[in-house]
Amino acid sequence: MCGIVGIVSNENVNQDLYDALTVLQHRGQDAAGIVTSDDGGRLHLRKDNGLVRDVFRTKHMLNLVGNMGIGHVRYPTAGRSSSSEAQPFYVNSPYGITLAHNGNLTNSEALKKELFVEDQRHINTDSDSEVLLNVFAHELQSLGKLRINADDVFDAVSAVHKRCKGAYAVVVMIAGFGILGFRDPNGIRPAVYGQRTNKSGRHEYMIASESVALNAQGFELIGDIQPGEAIFIDKSGELSSRQCAENPVANPCVFEYVYLARPDSIIDDISVYKARLRMGERLADKILRERPDHDIDVVIPIPDTSRTSALQLANALAVNFREGFIKNRYIGRTFIMPGQKERKKSVRQKLNAIELEFKGKNVLLVDDSIVRGTTSEQIIKMARDEGANKVYFASAAPPVRYANVYGIDMPAVSELIANGRTESEVAEAIGADWIVYQDLDDLIATVHEGNPDIVQFDTSCFNAEYVTGDVDDEYLASIGLKRSDGVKESLGDSGTIIDLHNSI
Repeated sequence: MCGIVGIVSNENVNQDLYDALTVLQHRGQDAAGIVTSDDGGRLHLRKDNGLVRDVFRTKHMLNLVGNMGIGHVRYPTAGRSSSSEAQPFYVNSPYGITLAHNGNLTNSEALKKELFVEDQRHINTDSDSEVLLNVFAHELQSLGKLRINADDVFDAVSAVHKRCKGAYAVVVMIAGFGILGFRDPNGIRPAVYGQRTNKSGRHEYMIASESVALNAQGFELIGDIQPGEAIFIDKSGELSSRQCAENPVANPCVFEYVYLARPDSIIDDISVYKARLRMGERLADKILRERPDHDIDVVIPIPDTSRTSALQLANALAVNFREGFIKNRYIGRTFIMPGQKERKKSVRQKLNAIELEFKGKNVLLVDDSIVRGTTSEQIIKMARDEGANKVYFASAAPPVRYANVYGIDMPAVSELIANGRTESEVAEAIGADWIVYQDLDDLIATVHEGNPDIVQFDTSCFNAEYVTGDVDDEYLASIGLKRSDGVKESLGDSGTIIDLHNSI
């Protein structure tokens, strides 16, 4: 999970890029980067580990000059954080290209070998985003043109689709020429675009991971970049688009609607907020089927992502909805912290319980999902410490039992609390008196209702069905080794920072 943004204007875009990244900060808190291109085609790059507000100081913003640029917020999908893998990435040939990527290539190791042996390109990091950049750069260079146009760029994207497998939503800037955005043929990771009119009456364009980034900067949503589609905005503000994949089929990641995206975003023409309301309704229906004589006194959400579903669930059950936890907003999202030690430490720092909402009550806690169970276990203990009589637990998502290989840093399968356990065994493991999970068919229905034209979703972490068709046991084993908390805690941070043209 990462956040991407690209803007073309006739004014400096550094502040708009910064503001868009702050809105997308929930998608990655590990690193941030911005690169701009000035009128002469010179690139100015600043990237480092940390939050957007910490990476970019006034001196950096003053150096990020130019009327077009791209930005990225990152969290690592394998291993620990390293500033050498902060994005955007840059290659000087051809033309000077920078790229920011959300997703994960499932054939990156094979591509690395191809790039070295056949394309004679050097890969300097472990990031698949650098691999993707070099594949695109090679395909564009192979056209052999001194000057290129939008059709040439689209031809290069078509070649990328043929070589790259997995999930990728991408923004690319070609120095002095324009900005490109494209999605993989399954549209697994999101990308939207929009426009606004500036003071001089000229159209400006933005590409971003979520519509909320457009809204915050006054851009009007045009729509989603479709699976396999590419859009290109040249530096004069002319927009072109083309379907670049041979057989695109929409399979957006259902976990975006469960947890990743902000509720005020619209992704693939589906309101995240409304989808989460429907998740609450479906979950309430299941509770009423399984426990029609339930003794729930109060429904309490675990802030923040589950609040929407929990509110609708409480309404459907005709049970009081209460805010039982106060969140410290200066602590990051627990799910995306790189190591188990940091994750365990952060839960008590992040949440404080309100005793009067728990004491002597049968409480139903609602969360968006249960992954490792670390947070759930500690929160249930907090509820009991505050005097709860019984503690029930509801998940707006089905049991997470399998690896996600398309850009979400879920842990090794052995570290998933639901892997190899029944629901009652999960309840026992996290200390709940009872647990209820959303059924997968119900989850799919809640999202599908928002856009009936989309009939398939990536649900691989729930059912091990991988839509790209190239994920085997060997690959799952290799990625599991990289993602285990033990590996993450043993790796260090290289601390390398690369900036172009004195933008440090």
